[in-house]
Amino acid sequence: MGTSESERTQPRAPWRRDAQERHDRLIAAARREFAARGVDASLEQIAREADVAIGTLYRHFPTRLDLLLAALQPRLGEFAEGSLEALKIEDPWDAFVNYLENLFRLQAGDRGFNDFLSRRFPGSADTERIHDQMCQQIEDVLTRAQKTGHVRPDIALADIVNLIWSNGRMLDTTLTSAPNAWRRQLHLMLDAYRADRAHPLPEPPMTDGQLYDAMVRLSTTG
Repeated sequence: MGTSESERTQPRAPWRRDAQERHDRLIAAARREFAARGVDASLEQIAREADVAIGTLYRHFPTRLDLLLAALQPRLGEFAEGSLEALKIEDPWDAFVNYLENLFRLQAGDRGFNDFLSRRFPGSADTERIHDQMCQQIEDVLTRAQKTGHVRPDIALADIVNLIWSNGRMLDTTLTSAPNAWRRQLHLMLDAYRADRAHPLPEPPMTDGQLYDAMVRLSTTG
């Protein structure tokens, strides 16, 4: 059972040194396993790598998402910092490109972060907050670039998330043989987003509801 909001806001009593060491080993092992194998990595393997019993893992992290969020904190912090820098860029097109390059660079280096970006976990208020913030940032840089005529007006949030999904699949197949191939694909797509290259599209973008449902489905079938 997950930790309640009230429990999360209560100050945690200091752990004994051995408990803190087990906690730190679990996070270190989780970072390695999630980065290598994605969010569905074996918790039993993480416990073995941390040299603790599986029950100890669950005492420290009652749910997989608790452990995942703890393991992803450095990535999420780096992503947030890069996103804020992109949002400060004066030129709307440069801000849009910089935001996506930062996002895709981090996606390329960590399968767990890649999976986290691609999915929704509706039972977790913490992950919903992070995803909502990310979606709002994408809307902000996209809308700003559209208002100044840099990006074609029919591009929507769902199109960017579709790009994240396709990039994630590409990373799975190229990460060891051509780890920077994603940059070429991203910039090819950015050319397609330019307003002066626009042609009518045969299908409207997914609605917010369709996009959300698809991301939830990835978390239940991935």
